[in-house]
Amino acid sequence: MKTSTLLLPLFAVVLLISAATAQDKKQSVDLLIVGGQVFRTDAAKFESNQGIAISDGKFVSIQADPQKYDAKQTIKLADDDFILPGIVDCHAHYNVRLIRKRREEYNVVPITYLANGVTTTFSCGEFDPHAMEKLRKQIQSGKQIGPNLINSGPYFGRARPSWGNGLTTQQIYDEVDFWVKRGVGGFKAKAIDAQSLKALVKRAHHHGLTVTGHLDSGFRGSVNPRDAIKTGIDRIEHFLGGDAMPDTRSAYASLPNITHDMKEFKDIVKTYVDTKTVFDATITAYGYFGSREKHYDYWVDEREFFTPFIQKRVKSRRKRVMRQFQSIFEAKQKTISHYFKAGGIVSLGTDHFSSGEFLPGFGAHREMAVMVASGIPEAEVIKIATINGARALKIEKSRGSIEPKKFADLFIIKGNPIKDIKRTRTVHTVLTQGKIYHTKKLLESVKGKLGPKDESETRAW
Repeated sequence: MKTSTLLLPLFAVVLLISAATAQDKKQSVDLLIVGGQVFRTDAAKFESNQGIAISDGKFVSIQADPQKYDAKQTIKLADDDFILPGIVDCHAHYNVRLIRKRREEYNVVPITYLANGVTTTFSCGEFDPHAMEKLRKQIQSGKQIGPNLINSGPYFGRARPSWGNGLTTQQIYDEVDFWVKRGVGGFKAKAIDAQSLKALVKRAHHHGLTVTGHLDSGFRGSVNPRDAIKTGIDRIEHFLGGDAMPDTRSAYASLPNITHDMKEFKDIVKTYVDTKTVFDATITAYGYFGSREKHYDYWVDEREFFTPFIQKRVKSRRKRVMRQFQSIFEAKQKTISHYFKAGGIVSLGTDHFSSGEFLPGFGAHREMAVMVASGIPEAEVIKIATINGARALKIEKSRGSIEPKKFADLFIIKGNPIKDIKRTRTVHTVLTQGKIYHTKKLLESVKGKLGPKDESETRAW
């Protein structure tokens, strides 16, 4: 009994030492980001960043105590560094039109997206879906640099050259099934009839995937967004639709005349709010064809990424201003904040194919700046560009915000974008699934490479 009593204090000391040793043992992680300010999506504000721990391409811990982690690599940020979730572009295009036709581009465009902090893209309608599938797999395997690419497959509707007189319901089901097996993450309808849209939505939802649509007014057999919402479509591109767009003329003809105080406008907004249908506004997409008096400045000269041959051709072109598109751009600016303030859900989409002057990726920052200029608060625009897009594509459990267990997608800028949204343009570091890229190096690697080098190569473009 005496021996046992004497051993108890010694046993207790051993337990305390073991506990202290276990407590001192640090968790091994791949990367630790210390310092700067980090965007809290739930609170829509920035807070000081104690530490972001990352392993296996995912966030392990947010506001982590650096003393508790043994990191293979540490990034130390300054006070004026601001960390944001990666941008989700819900209407991304990888195609360009430099000479005669629109065609996909697989080398420069993925880089310009990623260099700008766009870490997820939904390729909203593909001209060459098999090649885009190949690009997705190349990026996923690490053989090519680029953002997380979510394929849409081909257009469903007359926008697809081979659509002809349309497909039967069963043919649409079979097509949806085919592309789901090939790994698409959603579908795009454009210039589609009502029956085909109904079949597309039904089959896509059967597979748990979303459908978005570039629709019209009901003019000449098209589908008004108001009626598409009744079929359960998930997202509408470009214009809201409704009675302000009568089926006696095209949507493009009606849109410039729509104002926020119209009953028809208020009615269609209520429809979106009640059904939680997402509106992908794509405001700046129309301004590229307009006067470009505002919002189309260069902070990086995007023309430098084209070959000298294309730069020379573009310089010699006579600038054409499409007055209707300029009017649409202005009308969308005047109405988007009223839609947002009424409770409408907005996602970010650039919808820009390059003709030799501007490039995707940079366009995401223009879209954000125009939203702020149109009356949406900066913090809300950041949410629109990140978590709203992830929710629209049903990937919010893995992307769209900086949270544990999500993929480590983020970008780092200089200065507070809530004070000046144009600070998002100062991207210097990007992470996609935990892998670090430096914007300057990415952009330098593709300067002068987009397009044919000379006349002999123009046939392919």
